[in-house]
Amino acid sequence: MKKVVLFVFMLLQLWACGQVKYREVLSLADEFVSSLETDYQSYGLLGGVDKIKYTRDGLYQVFPMGRLINVKIDSMASDDDYEQLRQALASHYSADGRVRQVYRCHAGTIMIDCRN
Repeated sequence: MKKVVLFVFMLLQLWACGQVKYREVLSLADEFVSSLETDYQSYGLLGGVDKIKYTRDGLYQVFPMGRLINVKIDSMASDDDYEQLRQALASHYSADGRVRQVYRCHAGTIMIDCRN
């Protein structure tokens, strides 16, 4: 029994670490998702080029395009790095009715689909 409790605790720690790692990028993405509900119908074809936001450490870039939100790692990143980011975003938005899908583009970046 002690091993099971320890195992569950370790799993929760790993999950929490992933959420902490992406806390700021999730917060920036949340701002754009919310603004599509309240302030904007769409950011237009060229997107919100003037609305691009970066995390304080400069590792992530978040910007809107139409009703899509693009999340990009702004440094050398592997497929695993993007997959971990996609999973964190998908988990974060799994119960959010405003987000249809979180997927990876052919270009490698992550898209948050808020289209109706």
